[in-house]
Amino acid sequence: MAKNKYLFPLIIMAALFFLIGFMTTMNNSMIDFLKEAFGLDNRPNGQILKQLPNTFFFGAYALSVPVGLMIHRIGYKNGVTTGVGLLALGIVLCIPLVALGYIPFLFGVAVFAIGIVFLQVAANPYVNALGPAKTAASRLTLTNFLNSVATVIAPMFVSMLIISDGADASEMAPTQVQEPFMIIGGIAVVIFVVMFFLKLPQIKGDEHDDAEVPKEYKSSAFKYTHVWLGSLAIFFYMGIEIGIPSFFADYTKQLGLDFSSAQRTDMLKYYWGGLMVGRLLGIFILQKYTARQILTLCSVGGIVLVASSFAVGSSNAPLAMWLLLGTGLAHSIMWPTIYNLALEDLGPHAGVASGVISSAVIGAAILTPMMGAIQALTGSVVFAISCLFVYYLYLVFFATKGSKIR
Repeated sequence: MAKNKYLFPLIIMAALFFLIGFMTTMNNSMIDFLKEAFGLDNRPNGQILKQLPNTFFFGAYALSVPVGLMIHRIGYKNGVTTGVGLLALGIVLCIPLVALGYIPFLFGVAVFAIGIVFLQVAANPYVNALGPAKTAASRLTLTNFLNSVATVIAPMFVSMLIISDGADASEMAPTQVQEPFMIIGGIAVVIFVVMFFLKLPQIKGDEHDDAEVPKEYKSSAFKYTHVWLGSLAIFFYMGIEIGIPSFFADYTKQLGLDFSSAQRTDMLKYYWGGLMVGRLLGIFILQKYTARQILTLCSVGGIVLVASSFAVGSSNAPLAMWLLLGTGLAHSIMWPTIYNLALEDLGPHAGVASGVISSAVIGAAILTPMMGAIQALTGSVVFAISCLFVYYLYLVFFATKGSKIR
């Protein structure tokens, strides 16, 4: 009965994860296009400026804690509806704002990013609660698989519908985003209307079918060390996941590979495709191995792939490129394993803790411009990407030591 009871809400959450993945990756995939369309290379600090789509988008996650507290009061269903509404509003605002300039357009991005924060904070603990605790990581991986399907589609959407109309940098205009954004905005408005009238069950953070013995919990989510260490893990993970596609175009240029802007963006589908395949496999892998084991293996795998890409770069540029794109497979199950470990055994504090953890997604807003500054200072994108080694090593620490409940 429990499975039937939770099936439809899980389908709805999976659809929202698709939407989250599409908008997140589309924003990141437009970095190279926006750089060319707004002529950022000709401006002072252009390497930092071109990373601002990450800053405006992921910076919204700084609101995750108050959003988590709000959702604790208004409920998951209202939180999700609010998120879809803000997402639709932000996309619609981007249509006129892009004609006003780079920064005005990014303010529109910030509005739909706040909607994504509502969805992210509400959806993860909701999925966590839709069934037995022992299969929570597997459910999160399933929904993240659909998220990954969207991340594969988004770069193709950008390369075909936004960039292709002006494949030559001199012909690119910022207003090329308007018609595609009209399509996405229309879809978002329809989803908002559906969500407004849809009835979803109210789920509490401590609701589990297999909870037979009442447990005692600390007075606040803020008193659990693994929540804070897990938040830092998400912070560094975002530098990893977003860092690769954000610097991929410059890395291929440094390798001497002659790609157009559309081709560089389209190639990212292989990176996001690796995440998609890995998350599909993760549904079954996480049934046999612990989240700690998988997170450790994936982090070490990422280190090996990036180091190997650097090692062969000077002698075999195509192989170096594919090794870097291959990190998508290593990154695939990191998010659900970190999230599951950070939310472990929190009961009624899961909603607030989700806000704390989700606020760490701001890592992509902070770390990518920092990496851009390193690139500008050193003149080499390799030095910027090398920051990932520090991020990976922290994830190894969290998996082996930091995630243990105190």
